[in-house]
Amino acid sequence: MFKYFKRLLIGKPKNTNQLINERLSKKKALAVFSSDALSSVAYATEEILLVLVLAGAVALPYSLPIAAAILGLLAILVLSYRQTIYAYPSGGGAYIVAKENLGTNPGLVAGAALIIDYILTVAVSVAAGVAAITSAFPALHDHKVFIALFFIWILTLLNLRGITESATIFALPTYLFIFSIILLLGTGIIKLLMYGPPSVPVMPAGTLSSGVTVFLILRAFSAGCTALTGVEAISNGVPAFKRPESRNAAATLTIMASIIVILFGGITFLANIYHVRPSATETVVSQIAAMVFGRNIFYYFIQISTAMILFLAANTSFAGFPMLASVLGKDGFLPRQLAMRGDRLVYSNGIITLAAIASLLVIIFKGEVHALIPLYAVGVFLSFTLSQSGMVKRWISQKHSGWHWHALINGVGMVVTGIVLIVIAVTKFISGAWIVIALIPILVILFKKIHEHYINIAKELAFHGETIEEPTRQKIIIPIASLTRVVAQTIDYAKTLSPDIVAVHAGVDEEKAERLKKKWEEYEPDIPLVILASPYRSILDPIINYIDEQEKLTAPRELITVLVPEFVTRKRWQYFLHNQTGLMLKTALLLRKNVVVASVPYHIRH
Repeated sequence: MFKYFKRLLIGKPKNTNQLINERLSKKKALAVFSSDALSSVAYATEEILLVLVLAGAVALPYSLPIAAAILGLLAILVLSYRQTIYAYPSGGGAYIVAKENLGTNPGLVAGAALIIDYILTVAVSVAAGVAAITSAFPALHDHKVFIALFFIWILTLLNLRGITESATIFALPTYLFIFSIILLLGTGIIKLLMYGPPSVPVMPAGTLSSGVTVFLILRAFSAGCTALTGVEAISNGVPAFKRPESRNAAATLTIMASIIVILFGGITFLANIYHVRPSATETVVSQIAAMVFGRNIFYYFIQISTAMILFLAANTSFAGFPMLASVLGKDGFLPRQLAMRGDRLVYSNGIITLAAIASLLVIIFKGEVHALIPLYAVGVFLSFTLSQSGMVKRWISQKHSGWHWHALINGVGMVVTGIVLIVIAVTKFISGAWIVIALIPILVILFKKIHEHYINIAKELAFHGETIEEPTRQKIIIPIASLTRVVAQTIDYAKTLSPDIVAVHAGVDEEKAERLKKKWEEYEPDIPLVILASPYRSILDPIINYIDEQEKLTAPRELITVLVPEFVTRKRWQYFLHNQTGLMLKTALLLRKNVVVASVPYHIRH
């Protein structure tokens, strides 16, 4: 039944040889890897205005030069990451670049920052998508957490089906969003040329410059830098592109950046022209669309396409997080299960892990975008800075032809992103950035603990042909509920292993225990039966306590073997009609040092 539903939801398994076919064209890759960066333009302007409005409406025009500075930073990042794409065609994630060029610790810091970034991308993007929906349909506002969780797990399901299949599904909404915003910008500018700008709201006297400080401008700049999140995703996923991978990835990065310039710059421009102020119940894009089109079909087209791209922005993380987790898993810094591909040739464990943690964040922060945003950009710009630093070290160390020029480009990127990182950390520290700043070293310590565990396990399990000491004695314990064919078969098997055999029974029912004792003396007089008192009607606890006592009495090189009699039903659904005492007992005894647990199955014929 489980297999049937699994195949129904995610499709039939794919052969490993089909992995070469799981490559993306530039059009599909733009939808998969750029949805995060493209979607951030839907709320980046709003984040700038939310800070500036603290100084009054007079401060809102500062959003234009702030947006220009952010787009200048985007140009620097694109030039830098184009070099990373060509230098690391196997995937130049900040973790790999920093680890290879700066050392393990900087690499782990970059890896921790990226993991936090990917998780927050899912939570922020989906929450922003829900905000777009509730702006158009206010009645849904109280249900935003449920809506967010619903979309997170829909995205999870689609990604479990495979990267090429999900890319096909996600391509249409991505291009609809680009078209809808260009339609909005074009119509807004045409109306501006035809009718002129709207009149400026009358401001009270004496408020022309109050409250506008350098710190406020820096806060607004750091808030708007959310427009740059996701820029690095393409350089992380170069192997997912069709050949030639690096050239296609670099071209896609340039196309993505050009679209961001148009969309982000255009939205900020119209927000100023139409004197839009941030609202708790309606997004900036919604307000602009209402002013340009009115509340008609075009308005709802803008809102729906915006909501769709915001939901799909999370897909960038569903492409990047599992890949990063798999690399960390292969290196032994995360559980090795994350390095395994699932039935559909995707890293299923990583996808499910990402969805689970992001869902928890949405619940904790109640689906509020503005509560999550302060946590967002610190990890992004830390990974930017470490990646650029690693590239500078690479060019200086290798000194290829033209290395001075390459080092200069990445060096500028390193300095600028480093400065922005400091600005974001300072201006958003109290708002929640401290959580990320504290969480990164905690994750690095966790990575190292996991790695240390794997190293110790490898050392202890390493075999070089040495003699392994065999146990000198084996005591067999058989937990039983009654004397049945299953138990009789288990006893016969136990006799082939050791003469030291004892059966134990938890005496929940005294009359039943007495009947079992008489029957046992009649049919199995050679095997001792121990009746364990259980006044609280527990079956497992008395048996486990008895085994623990026997374990304390065992000498060195002696083992206790617990043989669990179990019958196997003919049909799988019948399995659930019986208690799972044997399974629970095996689970409880698994971590005992000198105890071996084994099932002795008896197959029911009817």
